[in-house]
Amino acid sequence: MLTVIEFVAFTVFVAVLSAYKTRGEQLDTEEGYFVAGHSLPGIVIAGSLMMTNLSAEQLVGTNGQAFSGSMATMAWEATSAFALVILAFVLLPKFLKGNISTIPQFYEMRYDTFTMRMFSIMFLFAYVITMLPTILYSGSVALEKIFDIQQIFGISYFTAILIVCFATGLIGMAYSVFGGLKAVAYSDTINGVGLLIGGFMVPILGFIALGQLDGGGFFAGIKHFATATPEKMNAWSAPNAMAPYIPWPLLFTGMFVNNMFYWATNQSIIQRSLGAKNLAEAQKGAIWAGFFKCLDVFVIVIPGIIAYQLMEAGVLQSSGSGAAFDGDAAYPLLVLHVMPKPIMGFFAAVMFGAILSSFNSVLNSSSTIFSLNIWKPIFGKNADAKKVVKVGQIFGLIVGILAIIISPFIMYFGSGIMNFINECWGLFSMPILCAVLFGMLNKNVSPLAPKIGVPVHIVMYAIGYTFVFEHIHYLYWVFVCFLVQCVIYFACAKFAPRETPFEIPNVPQISLTPWKTGKIWATVGILVVVVMYLIFSPLVLG
Repeated sequence: MLTVIEFVAFTVFVAVLSAYKTRGEQLDTEEGYFVAGHSLPGIVIAGSLMMTNLSAEQLVGTNGQAFSGSMATMAWEATSAFALVILAFVLLPKFLKGNISTIPQFYEMRYDTFTMRMFSIMFLFAYVITMLPTILYSGSVALEKIFDIQQIFGISYFTAILIVCFATGLIGMAYSVFGGLKAVAYSDTINGVGLLIGGFMVPILGFIALGQLDGGGFFAGIKHFATATPEKMNAWSAPNAMAPYIPWPLLFTGMFVNNMFYWATNQSIIQRSLGAKNLAEAQKGAIWAGFFKCLDVFVIVIPGIIAYQLMEAGVLQSSGSGAAFDGDAAYPLLVLHVMPKPIMGFFAAVMFGAILSSFNSVLNSSSTIFSLNIWKPIFGKNADAKKVVKVGQIFGLIVGILAIIISPFIMYFGSGIMNFINECWGLFSMPILCAVLFGMLNKNVSPLAPKIGVPVHIVMYAIGYTFVFEHIHYLYWVFVCFLVQCVIYFACAKFAPRETPFEIPNVPQISLTPWKTGKIWATVGILVVVVMYLIFSPLVLG
């Protein structure tokens, strides 16, 4: 009962505080609803970026990858800092200069209407079919174990997962559909504080549990962690390693371009930056998010290794019939083992907030893309702002309900939550990335390039998925696809260029004065990543 009371209390607290912080907002205007009225400060952007990315699919899925693999999994977190630096100093000044609210909007400005709608549909397909259902499912896996819903109600596992997905989806829709981007961003930040507290408790308590194996405490646990499984400490996997390991050449190839796509061109991520008060605050948000991603390693990678070591010692009992399922079950099992019962409700609420943060952020981005880039230019050319917002809200409700229906069936994909997500995104990622990079950095690329690039990539990726992924890590193939896209864009720029070189419009709605000390902090962030890779290498712990 105490667990339920704590859970409800913290969840209600976040809702009330978010409502208070967004009171009086003009949610019946496109700017107010979709880009928070250009009012977000850097710390809110950073917190929302972290919480949009850090959800149950990360807590469960990435820890599951670490459990099944090694510290190489931290590449998904720490190396994001490089992409965020490029976002801050290369792309954001251009996006904000052109007063761009969505990535598809940029595609229309840079290429043509057909390209914009093509990419809008790709974004929506990826969000509705892949991201939203997976976010709900991965969160339900953890919450079902914490509250033991299957046992309490005497229902099937599928039914228990469906109930949690339904409840989470309804609350997430309430934030996104009726609160707009600002409510999403502030609830993300508040939940982020809770996640820092609850999330860091898990590895700390995990170290104590490891220390008890050797008759000691916290520091004995750290020693045990660092020495018991040295093969798990190496973040530099062999070049021929397969997922969930990350071969070290991918740090400079496939992983790098994959991070660039996710952190610099993914609408659900950078929409927070596009809602900044000014360029300086947008850059602060991006760079601070890079530091947060390094801290994430302690929350969504190290617990997976701790769970592995405790399972090796016979403390944790495996569940499920396959290795992939056992990996995704590692984090919930660890939480149940180390988290004190009196604060389990608080931790469950924190995890619930992490689920909501990703779900409502992606849902808000889906509504933004559909209403501004598909419905308005086709069906609502003369519609006022209230009508556009209303359409976005209705679409958000429909998409949210569809995601709830799909989400329980994710359990039947046996490759692990994170592998499933990342492999699905590979179908769209490189065309989206190259259309932005070449659109920004090459004035001569014509609309022909994305029209050729998208179908070529889809065919290539399908070939890779069918014949290649069994033999090499799928991110190698993603990098090959990236290089092919580059060839297509360079060829179109040379042999079929634009009639007139492209210049991004100079119509900023906010100050474009950059962050004075931003490059210094960016350098510090990159050095932190380098040090982390030195520590988790054969030179030190690996």
